[in-house]
Amino acid sequence: MTKSMTEGSPVKLILSFSLPLLFGSILQQAYNIIDATIVGRVLGADALGAVGASSSVQFLVLGFCIGMCSGFGIPMAKYFGAEQPDRLRSTVFHSYLLTGISAVLLTVVTCLMCGKIVDIMQVTGDIYKDAYNYLFIILAGIPFTLFYNLLSSMLRAIGDSKTPFIFLAISAVLNIILDLTFIVIIPLGCAGAGIATVMAQACSGIACFVVIQKKYPLLRLSKDICRFNGYIFKEVFVMGVPMGLQFSITAIGSMVMQSANNSLEDVYISAFAVTSKLKQLAMCPFEAIATGISVFSGQNLGAGNTDRVKKGIIQGTVINAVYGIVIGIVLIFGGRNLSMIFLDSSETAVLNACGEYMKCVGYFYWALGILFACRMSVQGIGFSGLAIFSGVLEMFARIIVSRKFVPIYKFTAICYTDQIAWIVASLYCTIVCVICVKKASHTNVLHEKIKL
Repeated sequence: MTKSMTEGSPVKLILSFSLPLLFGSILQQAYNIIDATIVGRVLGADALGAVGASSSVQFLVLGFCIGMCSGFGIPMAKYFGAEQPDRLRSTVFHSYLLTGISAVLLTVVTCLMCGKIVDIMQVTGDIYKDAYNYLFIILAGIPFTLFYNLLSSMLRAIGDSKTPFIFLAISAVLNIILDLTFIVIIPLGCAGAGIATVMAQACSGIACFVVIQKKYPLLRLSKDICRFNGYIFKEVFVMGVPMGLQFSITAIGSMVMQSANNSLEDVYISAFAVTSKLKQLAMCPFEAIATGISVFSGQNLGAGNTDRVKKGIIQGTVINAVYGIVIGIVLIFGGRNLSMIFLDSSETAVLNACGEYMKCVGYFYWALGILFACRMSVQGIGFSGLAIFSGVLEMFARIIVSRKFVPIYKFTAICYTDQIAWIVASLYCTIVCVICVKKASHTNVLHEKIKL
């Protein structure tokens, strides 16, 4: 069912919209967590290190896919709020077109470069082969990742955040079954974990497509709509690609950080793999609420309700910051124990490193909440190009700390790298968000004369 967010309490609308997204994000993280848990418990800490050794590379590539598809949904939300169905359908067509092109290019290039990528990440020794096999399978599944995230973005743009969650829940159960099948019953090792994740993602995408064709005529394509339009193509490209690049630019800094960590002892490689899973899981509410703010802003901007845009952004940012404080306390006092989800209690050295890392991260999670809310707000009101620079700031912060301080302070420097990046980027995004909201209030974004 479609849902307009142009009337009613902003905070209630954002929260009700975000809840299915939150559960969906948790389930999506559950893919990786289930992989890691089964791999760590069945195959051991070295295999877990192999699965996690390229996590920042996966974030670089898959983050671009997710960010780009989320960007495609912004003009859809705008035209849905403005009640312009022809422009909405044309945006859907051009989103499919760009997604198809991206799927071919990204899959071919990354699979061909898989070996080089593993070398760049300084993966050596016993875990090299498993790390390569797992990464190659994940990269080969890029088309399925793009397909699911595009369809999810389309549904969210028209107010339906529940359908993607339902099918993601089904595929999460399937992922557990496939993990056990390809790791325990059929001993494929780390490769089995990759196969299970890709197959589960594919099922989610196919299910969403079937629902769209049956229930949502607004999102169906027809011959008269499937025509190239330069204006719509540019709008979709300008909103989607910068959002994808913002994710990827951020990931470059994470890659440098992980590469620096991989140069340390195996204990810290395994600890980094575990804490990355926990960190991503703790971020899920940030992502869900920020996406809710973005869709709320897009629909209300399309309807000309700029005062509601301001109110929604402020309330959403406060919610994210408060959650950041709460989850930070949990990580400070419970990070080591939470790490035992993935590791046996006998892995004392790895668990101690995990506890140290999560404690340091927990003190600054509030800054990450503000960063997510402000960045997605800037993107939601049409200024995705400015949001990219926050990713650039994060990237440089991580690179500087990784290059200058990790060789001296080792894992202690790794423990503080993310927080420095978050604070720098959140300061920038807060200022830019205020400026962009004021600018959007004085800009007519919907009255361009275009021919469809």
